[in-house]
Amino acid sequence: MENIRKETLTFLSGLKKNNDRDWFNKNRDLYDSARKNFEAFVQSVIDELAKAEPILRGLEAKTCIFRINRDTRFSNDKSPYKTNFGAFIARGGKKNGDKYAGYYLHLEPGECMIAGGAYMPPADWLAGIREKIAEDPGGFTKVLNEKNFRRFFGTLEGDKLKKAPKGYDNDHPAIELLKHKSFLAVNNIPDSKVTDVSFNAYILENFRAMKPFNDYLNEALI
Repeated sequence: MENIRKETLTFLSGLKKNNDRDWFNKNRDLYDSARKNFEAFVQSVIDELAKAEPILRGLEAKTCIFRINRDTRFSNDKSPYKTNFGAFIARGGKKNGDKYAGYYLHLEPGECMIAGGAYMPPADWLAGIREKIAEDPGGFTKVLNEKNFRRFFGTLEGDKLKKAPKGYDNDHPAIELLKHKSFLAVNNIPDSKVTDVSFNAYILENFRAMKPFNDYLNEALI
């Protein structure tokens, strides 16, 4: 498998300090090298995951990696570039982030993370997740309490409603789970971990521990 090189994070650090087109164009070779490194790493992760998830076979890293250019049309922040590399691995790639739970890798100096799940799922999918949890709260709790899930991700994360969602009582035994608007697993990791040779095996351990979580969310699709 490809390793994440220190130079890749070094480029992102430089971009954060010099987020303008002149600097970027002058350092285009560094960007191209960092991008190729990230893409090769993501592809190797996809190929390994596909051995246990046939739906991912043939998926190309370039369809999973987010573009580095920011859309500044409706933002007060006119910085032209993102200061991270991100990839969402799921059936069909990043464009299906609102359709399927998947695996996410975020490289940003000081803010690297391995994550996944369903971020702000659309209304019909969210309704399906809540219905599945409400019918069998123990099933989802079992997934969240699985040893390796807790080891890597601790507990469920994601924005929540302040009150019970429509159609559910405040005294429902799973009300705190039902309040979630996003269902996320997040593992924040130090930069030194990302560039260590052991990261290849580590990220696969994370994603394999996350698979039952993603499977549960995807089974709720209606």
